[in-house]
Amino acid sequence: MTNERPITSQAGRLADALRSVAPSLYPSDDAIAALEPLLITPNKLREWLEEHCAPYAGPIHVTGTLDRRLVFVQRPDGRWAIADLSGQPHHSRAWPAWAQRHIDLESPAEWLSLADLAPEAEYRLSRPRVLLAALYHPENFPLPRFPLGISDVARAARSALMAEVSLADMQLGTTLPDLIKQVTDETPDILGISSTFGQHDLMVELLDTTYALAEPPLVIAGGSLTARNEGLLLERYPALLIARGAGEPTIQDLLAHWHGDLARDQVHSIGYNGAARGEGTLTIGRRRTAKPVSRAQSDFLPELDLLPATFEHHGVAQLEASRGCTNFCSFCPRGHKGQWAGGTPGDFGWMLDHMGAVFDRYPDISRTLYLVDEEFIGRGPDAVPRAVHMADVLHGAGFQWETSCRIDQVAHPGQGFGWHIERAGMWRSLVNKGLRRCLFGVESGVDTVLHRFNKETGGEQNALAIRTLSALGVPTRFTYITFDHLMSFEELKATYAYQGRTDLLVRPLPDLPVEEIVNGVREPEWVEAHGTGRAFHTGISYMLVSMECLIGAAYTKQVQKAGLAGEVRPSMGRQDAEFADWRIGVCSQWAQLWVDRNFALDYTLKSLEKILDGEPRRQVRAARVVLKDAAFTVLGEMISAAENEPATRLPGRAPLLEDRIRGLLDAEIEGLRERMARTVSEVARVLPPQHAITLGNEHSRWAHNDEWRLINAADPCGT
Repeated sequence: MTNERPITSQAGRLADALRSVAPSLYPSDDAIAALEPLLITPNKLREWLEEHCAPYAGPIHVTGTLDRRLVFVQRPDGRWAIADLSGQPHHSRAWPAWAQRHIDLESPAEWLSLADLAPEAEYRLSRPRVLLAALYHPENFPLPRFPLGISDVARAARSALMAEVSLADMQLGTTLPDLIKQVTDETPDILGISSTFGQHDLMVELLDTTYALAEPPLVIAGGSLTARNEGLLLERYPALLIARGAGEPTIQDLLAHWHGDLARDQVHSIGYNGAARGEGTLTIGRRRTAKPVSRAQSDFLPELDLLPATFEHHGVAQLEASRGCTNFCSFCPRGHKGQWAGGTPGDFGWMLDHMGAVFDRYPDISRTLYLVDEEFIGRGPDAVPRAVHMADVLHGAGFQWETSCRIDQVAHPGQGFGWHIERAGMWRSLVNKGLRRCLFGVESGVDTVLHRFNKETGGEQNALAIRTLSALGVPTRFTYITFDHLMSFEELKATYAYQGRTDLLVRPLPDLPVEEIVNGVREPEWVEAHGTGRAFHTGISYMLVSMECLIGAAYTKQVQKAGLAGEVRPSMGRQDAEFADWRIGVCSQWAQLWVDRNFALDYTLKSLEKILDGEPRRQVRAARVVLKDAAFTVLGEMISAAENEPATRLPGRAPLLEDRIRGLLDAEIEGLRERMARTVSEVARVLPPQHAITLGNEHSRWAHNDEWRLINAADPCGT
């Protein structure tokens, strides 16, 4: 089939496809404009077509990925019009084997073709019905992030050209009762659940309801939590499948399994219980894991169904430019994350165009993308040019961007002067190409702690990197684990001293050659001359963080070996543990209470910072520093109180130390109430009205709270 006029947009191509079904279906210009926002959401597009094409057309299917959306419309004569809305010819698509057998294209060299479909093809285009659901506790995280996990999986499912995929995210107004009602009233064939730490209660309630149905769907659960508590879930839900790696190949294989093309043990990277034994009864047999996922996969781009709703809820846009990490930190179980693999920068242009079109509809949202890479730069001889190329692509699409990487991408004792000059030039270039901020997992400034964490970095290496980044004008934030179970009291005091150092944050020096900066950060006189005088703790993203002993992590094994391990909490993916120094344990407990009491307010400020620009963003950042200063004060006071106690735990001393620390925290929170009231009032004056209301509501809840409690205190398996 040929076109009579050039088609320059997906909506325009769809309009021409409809004309091939029936001339009277050709939409007006206004209708074409109305179609544009629907193109990122196949189900909404199908519903629009079904409404506007009746009675001229038969069944309609919308499938394929965002960059190669595929529309099937049956004509009155029984034949099908098939349109590839990208404008690329059908023969350029890697059609799955089932489609090659059951779809007969008349004009494969065109983007629009008539075709004959076998009944099997019609069935596979609409089944299975898949619901991908992301769980969430809005009371703990008031503002949302675009749900990459289920959006990536949706893209992989749609690329198989079978199934109808729907997405539901509890960040975006869907409540647990809503989700349960949807599963009960419109039971999908496959239910995918994404769950992370702190959401075990939600998952259990959803799974209990789902498996109580007369004909429950095939259920697969994935996410950080399920990777840690697989055994607990499989014992409670014998039919459940657990995704143990990247979800994209797993969902594709699962669709094939549903249609009978693959046996269960051929599905990529899943855990499940043993088969039925004897008299038809199920037994909990040996846990099985299907073949491991290929680490070479580099297509981890998402579908964008939920991006508009994310913006409507004042959330932020997220994307991945790479996946996995280049290191094996002892506190991070790597099994489900994999080695580092980077996407090809040139493959992101079309995605940024689509995301940019959504941003255009929400002008009040900062045009900033959050690349949630664990390690943006990567390894290999092409690491620097690839990073710069990716920045070029992002900047060329009109975006600011934030990301994360390791500190050894800035300073490395095993590399020479030339390497450091190249890296300094790279970082300055990235800032010039829209890098708005980068997160670095410093985790400690104490060499013995860093060794225990297997960070493969040192305290002075971290110091050189922090100075270099600040002198280059790279906006940064740092993560730092203040308490860990194996630390000595001397290490804790050294941690406090490092967080208080005023010789790390240097003034931005944009006109200074990178060679002078690389040399200068190593000279105390130069650092003193160019220092800001600010303490390092003001650059730490979240203060007073304690180590979590995650199941399967090397650090957890160290704790077990030391005889400090306690009860396993599979529902939280971790193991309880005592501290080698009981005084540090008391400090850690009250530090967590401090963190949790302030968390929702701090998270709200952090979230607002992500969607704002200019002076409002600067004011919000300054408000967060008020909380950081208070946390640093609390840390010093707790250390002083604990140091007065004997290292050997004596009967009755722990309650006395707890009471003393509680008194210190009570006094500090009272002073913080007054400071935050003034600060929030000042910040609200420069915020857009809707954001001022959000901040005001969260500040009011915080100000009227008189309790010290853990966020998950209602959950016996919580932290």
